[in-house]
Amino acid sequence: MVKAVDGVSFDLAENEVLAVVGESGSGKTVTALSMLRLLPASAKMTGQVLFRGTDVTALREDEARKLRGSRIAMVFQDALAALNPLHRVGNQVAEAIRIHHPEVKRKEARARVVELLDLVGVPNPGARYDEYPHQFSGGMRQRAMIAMAIANDPDVLIADEPTTALDVTTQAQVLEVLQRVRERTGSGMVLITHDLGVVAGVADRVLVMYAGRVVETGGVDQVFHRPQHPYTLGLLTSLPQLAQRGQRRLRRIPGQPPSLIDVPPGCAFHPRCAFARLPEPCASTRPDLSWTTDPGHVAACHFSQQVADAGLATTGEQGS
Repeated sequence: MVKAVDGVSFDLAENEVLAVVGESGSGKTVTALSMLRLLPASAKMTGQVLFRGTDVTALREDEARKLRGSRIAMVFQDALAALNPLHRVGNQVAEAIRIHHPEVKRKEARARVVELLDLVGVPNPGARYDEYPHQFSGGMRQRAMIAMAIANDPDVLIADEPTTALDVTTQAQVLEVLQRVRERTGSGMVLITHDLGVVAGVADRVLVMYAGRVVETGGVDQVFHRPQHPYTLGLLTSLPQLAQRGQRRLRRIPGQPPSLIDVPPGCAFHPRCAFARLPEPCASTRPDLSWTTDPGHVAACHFSQQVADAGLATTGEQGS
């Protein structure tokens, strides 16, 4: 048995962007799939997913199917794999509309899809409707997936690594599309990413995951300017600095993420942590999420204050 996600809890408000960050294998995507009940049959999940007071985990499968794609939608990570190569892109987006609204005629659905493709920035959307996925670039396929996800004006949009494998210019365009969609629909958004630059530009709050658990969460300014978990601090200090002068080596987090089959006792991050005190308490006692001195900011670290002080010192050093 592998605990891919362990004790994760968070909330999402209307018109809010919550960024979920962490290394590959930290449990970000599994958390998102749990919200939509898209986990494989071999997976077991406990707890609740409350959407406007309704527990999604308690719904019958036909009820959950009505919810997916209409009230809660997801932009999957690999746009090429998510689109069927044998069907025209426009028909696939139209299918998302007609499944939830069978009364919509084909002509009406086509007009709606052309409008959506235009909204997400696909040039010449009327002609692009009849093209196949292989005729779209990576950024265009991602835009088509966003159009499919917002086709029914969902209340919650989950975007799983929407800018992965895209060049910097296309990344900026896709993020602009997501921002425009949020302003138009007022939907809440869960943005799964490992790119902290993306987080800084679009998110309201940040949730940092490590080895299947939440290790820190707070507002973007709180987490970026005063991180209180050593893993968060390591992610931030690993970023290249434009103002950095001279031939200074990039910082890194030593070691590798643990296997979820054999998670270290105590704090899972302690084998890689410069603040760890061994064997007590870091190697024996797992820290719980605790409130910091900043309202709305929590971290799971025995020495969060020392981490915060070190983060301030590092920020000052980078700024100079």
